[in-house]
Amino acid sequence: MLQLSIRLTKFNFAITKVSKAPLLAIPSCLALVFAGLLQGCGSSEPPISDSPISEPPTAPSCSQATLSNELTRQLSVLSSSVDFSLSLLHRDGSRFYYSRGSVNAQTEFESASTSKWVSAAIILQLVDAGVLQLSDNPQQYISSWPSASSDPRSQIQLRHLLSFTSGLTEEPVCVNLANADFAQCVDKIAEINQNNGKIPGKEFYYASTHMQVAGLMAIKASGSRDWADVFSKFKLQTNLFSHSRYDLPSATNPRLAGGMHWQSDDYLEFLRSYQRGNLLSNSLKLQAMSDQLQNATIGYSPARAALNQDWHYGFGLWLECSASSFNCSNIRYYSSPGAYGAYPFIFESAGMVGLLARQGGLGSFAEGKAQFDSVAPAVEAWAQCNLP
Repeated sequence: MLQLSIRLTKFNFAITKVSKAPLLAIPSCLALVFAGLLQGCGSSEPPISDSPISEPPTAPSCSQATLSNELTRQLSVLSSSVDFSLSLLHRDGSRFYYSRGSVNAQTEFESASTSKWVSAAIILQLVDAGVLQLSDNPQQYISSWPSASSDPRSQIQLRHLLSFTSGLTEEPVCVNLANADFAQCVDKIAEINQNNGKIPGKEFYYASTHMQVAGLMAIKASGSRDWADVFSKFKLQTNLFSHSRYDLPSATNPRLAGGMHWQSDDYLEFLRSYQRGNLLSNSLKLQAMSDQLQNATIGYSPARAALNQDWHYGFGLWLECSASSFNCSNIRYYSSPGAYGAYPFIFESAGMVGLLARQGGLGSFAEGKAQFDSVAPAVEAWAQCNLP
């Protein structure tokens, strides 16, 4: 058994090596599965006949080992400026892992925007527990927050913060300063967004500000000392992220929208728990994974700017739509890419979660997404294949 290896990133956006399989194995395998599905359709009543009824032929199953081989082959020749790993976990428990170079399952990566999904899930757990409500306003927990009914900032709700439609588009420098005070920096967010003309719920703007305010609401509502205390309680309750932490730019002033260090196994287990519905109630999970933008305009979207894709947003995660205008009836991928090219995702229709872990240059989000897209057909074939 030979394990290949890899390395990840930040965004304010193993497999067993076996013999190589021919490229034609994927489509032919899928065709056989499709044929088998068609064969199973029809009446549940058996035909009335005096003749013996022969058993219908059984369609051959896909070979996940063969498809794993092919995916490994494609990854081994993939052009990449940095080492990386790809981890896949199917709902039936089957796994795939590939890594290149110095990367392994214990390699630490800077999260960049991959932490947005995590931070939102932590806060949503408090909503499930009744500690917070999606309709709550910041001033209910932050005494210094503007409360005058005529001030649009007082109309901000937690749902706006988690969907990045709060109108807090201006980001103060303190969000990125290690020695800044977390709560005072939230006050600064309110200050510099005064009279900006933004109405909560009307515009999507991808920034760190929203999550910082939501985080302070969570700290205050839960009676926690700081975000580290909130995260510790979450880890204790879920047994997740035992090797991960919020520490960028510092542990005392973490950037919730992009300030974690995580290991790939930690993040993959988080994705599995999320996908299985172990973290959130079913109704709240459905809300989190549904389009929260509705008729909001797009002020700034890295998906639009870097990919020319009109993805929409749930609570801390992207709803990927491969179109220049959002018109997806079925979302294929839910994701939270990071600025260094890391790409965590849920392939909901197949019950699979995955993580491309890499740490390229700042702003290499599009490079990481392109790497994943180049092997996505092989990934999907593996996910949809019957076990041998």
